[in-house]
Amino acid sequence: MEATSRFTLANRSIGEWISSLPTLVILLITIFLASGEIIHSQLLKIGENSWQEYFLLRSNPSEPTCQRDRDIDADVARAIAEREAAAANDPLAGLLGTDIDADAVRRSVIRSQEVCQERWDRYEHVASRITPSVEAFRAVETTVAMAVTELGAYKRLLLCLLLLICAATTTVMRHHIALRPMRTVRDHYVSTLAQLGANSILAVSAIVYREREIMSMADGIQVGHFYLHQFWIAGFTLLAAINIWQLVRPPKNMESGGGWGKALLTIPLYSFMALNAGLRFIMDEYYHGISVYLGMIMELSTLFLNLALYIWIGMMLKQTRLAQLVFNVFRPWHMSPELLCFVVLAVTALPTAYTGASGIFVIAAGAVIYAELMRAGARPQMALATTAMSGSMGVVLRPCLVVVIIAALNNAVTTTELFNSGIKVFFFTLFLFFIYSQFARKEPARIAPFGQALPASLKLLKPIIPYVIVLMAVVLFFRFVLDRRLDEFSAPIILPVVLLAILVYEYVLTPRARREAHAEEDLAEGIDRPRNLEQAVRRATNETTGHIGALLILMAMSACVGGIIERSGMMENVPDAFPSIWIAMAMLVATLVFIGMIMDPLGAVILVNATLAQIAFANGIAPLHFWIVTLVAFELGYLTPPVALNHLLTRQVVGDDEVENAKVSHGSFWVRYEKYLLPMAVMFTALILIAFMPLLFDGLHDWLFQKIDVSAQIIPLD
Repeated sequence: MEATSRFTLANRSIGEWISSLPTLVILLITIFLASGEIIHSQLLKIGENSWQEYFLLRSNPSEPTCQRDRDIDADVARAIAEREAAAANDPLAGLLGTDIDADAVRRSVIRSQEVCQERWDRYEHVASRITPSVEAFRAVETTVAMAVTELGAYKRLLLCLLLLICAATTTVMRHHIALRPMRTVRDHYVSTLAQLGANSILAVSAIVYREREIMSMADGIQVGHFYLHQFWIAGFTLLAAINIWQLVRPPKNMESGGGWGKALLTIPLYSFMALNAGLRFIMDEYYHGISVYLGMIMELSTLFLNLALYIWIGMMLKQTRLAQLVFNVFRPWHMSPELLCFVVLAVTALPTAYTGASGIFVIAAGAVIYAELMRAGARPQMALATTAMSGSMGVVLRPCLVVVIIAALNNAVTTTELFNSGIKVFFFTLFLFFIYSQFARKEPARIAPFGQALPASLKLLKPIIPYVIVLMAVVLFFRFVLDRRLDEFSAPIILPVVLLAILVYEYVLTPRARREAHAEEDLAEGIDRPRNLEQAVRRATNETTGHIGALLILMAMSACVGGIIERSGMMENVPDAFPSIWIAMAMLVATLVFIGMIMDPLGAVILVNATLAQIAFANGIAPLHFWIVTLVAFELGYLTPPVALNHLLTRQVVGDDEVENAKVSHGSFWVRYEKYLLPMAVMFTALILIAFMPLLFDGLHDWLFQKIDVSAQIIPLD
């Protein structure tokens, strides 16, 4: 944080103590909760395999209250006497009979004594088996069970705290996502005042919502998670207070002057959304509308916490040498820039899928991708285009989080079906990029001779082998020790452990001499890399905090915009039935691209599932076809101005000055705006062909969108 960076405590800034450290704790708790149940299940299996009937040993048995050394004759005589006394006092005893079966009484006493003895035998048997080793093991097992149960009930609070802490950090750092960065004093005041207005609306909405819920409880209506209101109110008030402080103390490095038009573009996107949503809700006298939709996001707390984990994964990947080593493998081939861009998109598709969403991978590896492409001689505009697209190609591949959300929200499609269709779409889109890039090339395509490049490339694969070993070791540990495969459900749990293990390998297990050699290489190439494990994790977490704040609050406000669209009745004006399936698809494609231009993927999927999906199905569009079209349309939206989120994130990691220097003021329209036009051309062509060609050819439709018999497969849900 700016204001606290000069003060340190235990070699850490105050900002790290109050933002990065809590963020790290929340992320680690999230990993524990996500894997806690399976860990507890494995502990129970270990306990049962180690000690028979372990479930009886999990707690100290209670000593039986009955007396096992009893005088049978005395007990029988006492029981008969009690019955005789009861019969004497019963006026109906004469009618019912007063004979007492002494043998029956004796059998009852004997049986009671046998049951008592069995209880004592069982107690002594169990108590004798509770050894110190059992006590130590069950202390661990029961602690895990209690922690999972107790903490699992507070996932909403974890997400609330994560969003507010990171949003406050992002606000202090002035790291929110906007169409252009702040450069002038006027930019600062316009952007900060807009944020102050947005955060004030959010705080007022939270206060009103709390008052409404208090009224509901007074009327006897049950309200869940009421305690969260205090956190929302305090958090949004803190954000507003930070804005006031920034207005009072503007940064000293701002340029003087500035135009009003450019200043408006520095307003963060979340502020635009919050102001528009807040004002619309106020006009509808629905003053707490924003808070209501924030509460709906809390229902999906697990998904948003997983998204935060994916961001952390990306930032840890950024601290490793892995991306650089992978690029080194391609250097001996001396490929032409266009061909190298094609290879980069093919290689980065899988890590894009494993980092959850397109924007996260751009943040994680965008700077490395851009630098390597520029080193290979790529045009700046094409390097920026490829960097922005590097986060778009893999969203249809396993185990992308957006696809998992689609399958979780409706039963019409499964993740297996979506990923099977997605891999075909991926290769088709990659082929389209190759075609467009070759038509746009400025020099002949080239590649080094196979016999010369292959040996050198294989030699450069050697440094990557340890990383593969570390990856496989962690994956196999989860598979055989915790019984958890690496798939779309477990990726948010396993991948952070993989990256932590890689950091341990690089900064602890690698010999010191080699680490120093790597440091010298990085210094020669202008790469600033941490010196030890603690610095690497700390830097990754610091960057994660800022990015989480920027992305999560944007997604939260995007959900509120979806609420406005839903409440406005805009979707209700769309007819349920169209004259033909072609017109229906055209309308859906245009609407989906527009939604992708203004909303984040998670909020957009939720909105589309509740509105457009039903229209598509009613007009004969197959669910699998519709959702694949949705994914491609969203990616086109993220690459299309005026917002072009992937380009905004590219600018954040590459640098404003670098992007400004990459601008071309002469040449054709394509040359001047290639960074936008190339991705748009590729994704638009893919979208049109994927949307309409399967409607024309049934065979293509059946091949591209093949349904799978769900009853014949077992989908892991844990």
